[in-house]
Amino acid sequence: MKIAILGTRGIPNNYGGFEQCAEYLSVGLVEKGHEVTIYSPVFHPYKEANYKGVKIIRKLSPQHIFGQSASNFIYDYLCLKDAVKQDFDIILELGLITSSLSIIFCKKRGKVIVTNLDGLEWKRKKWNKIVQIVTKTLEKYGVKYSDYLIADNIGIQQYIHNEYNRESEFIAYGAVAVKKPSVSCLSDYALNADNYLLSIARLEPENNLEMMFDAYVKSGIKIPYFVVGQHLTSHGDFLKDKYRDKGIIFLGGIFNKGDLDNIRYYSRCYLHGHSVGGTNPALLEAMAAQTFILAHDNQFNKSVINNNAFYFDNASKLADLLKDKEIIKNKKTFIQNNLIRIDEVYRWSIVVNKYESYFKRILDNK
Repeated sequence: MKIAILGTRGIPNNYGGFEQCAEYLSVGLVEKGHEVTIYSPVFHPYKEANYKGVKIIRKLSPQHIFGQSASNFIYDYLCLKDAVKQDFDIILELGLITSSLSIIFCKKRGKVIVTNLDGLEWKRKKWNKIVQIVTKTLEKYGVKYSDYLIADNIGIQQYIHNEYNRESEFIAYGAVAVKKPSVSCLSDYALNADNYLLSIARLEPENNLEMMFDAYVKSGIKIPYFVVGQHLTSHGDFLKDKYRDKGIIFLGGIFNKGDLDNIRYYSRCYLHGHSVGGTNPALLEAMAAQTFILAHDNQFNKSVINNNAFYFDNASKLADLLKDKEIIKNKKTFIQNNLIRIDEVYRWSIVVNKYESYFKRILDNK
């Protein structure tokens, strides 16, 4: 099959979840004998025409002129406009909202467009009411005009069925179990093994970092709380100012996977606040790195990790968990169960096989 993957900031990953998915999926499909092309913005630092057998096509993303949000629509349109002119069997759009206008207005020329839905973008707390309404409308028409849909979380699959009466294929993200951890990188980040709390997240309101920071301060525990993620945003500035000198340390973005795996593995506790689903790659990576997880209580997180975490929905409940020395007794069992789940459901080879099988079924039914 000839497959194009659109909707990301390119590979190798230096941004986030969809980019990680695109990297593992594209390389995995190439290893299975398929021709795969990734569309990438011109500003991506990797400048080669090929990455591990994956062809790279670059398109303009004028975020220096229009800002990130508006430029994403332009970039997605330019990518799809080019892709429908090529001889791809499958065009996979990662993300629904910014690609929705492209799907509606591009002449598809008989091409098959499969859309991975991502989460409920219109629920993001950073959006005002008008933006939420516009985003919800884009979701509606993106679902309507996509040929086929993929949901990475059972909760998202149920939502699409209930809200729009459309079926979608459930295919999760993947993760790689950490087998040989090493403390060697911890000193580079001033970390001491088993003596810090950790969150890895963009500093956005829907990731509930303010709730988790409030809980940390309220708990009075004496170990530092490290946060990995881009923090050069207005909400990041707000959080850094509010929690200055409170024991919370912002490390910024880290994209060395080996370092991230070890930072996760040696944390005393991993706090996961994502709330607008679907399946968040950071949660899978935390499971794969054998962390002891405290997670925000919502259907998306629970569908991934089941009962192998402790849950919170407010700062007081999380503060109580942080102070409770008895919960650590569950750590070994939780970690073992999460590793089994990674191996049985979220292993990348399984994910790649499911994408391949779904694409073949689509083409067989044309």
